[in-house]
Amino acid sequence: MKHQKPRMQLRQVVNKMKANEARTLSPDELQEKLMGLKKDLFFLRMQHATNQLDNPIRISQVRKDIARVKTVIRRQQLEQAGG
Repeated sequence: MKHQKPRMQLRQVVNKMKANEARTLSPDELQEKLMGLKKDLFFLRMQHATNQLDNPIRISQVRKDIARVKTVIRRQQLEQAGG
């Protein structure tokens, strides 16, 4: 039997973001994180459309991370407006 080498992954492995991590970031850092997650989602969707996506669950994880970041951004906006 011939042993196969594991395929090299070209994309970076990104772990699920926790809400506590997002709360510690500044508004500018949150915006940067949001833009990065949106780019990741775009590329994941492209890979899914071309049948190159290894882990389709990753799409839902990134979508949830985007929602977490947006929630923290909104909460910070409300805290600033409320005083």
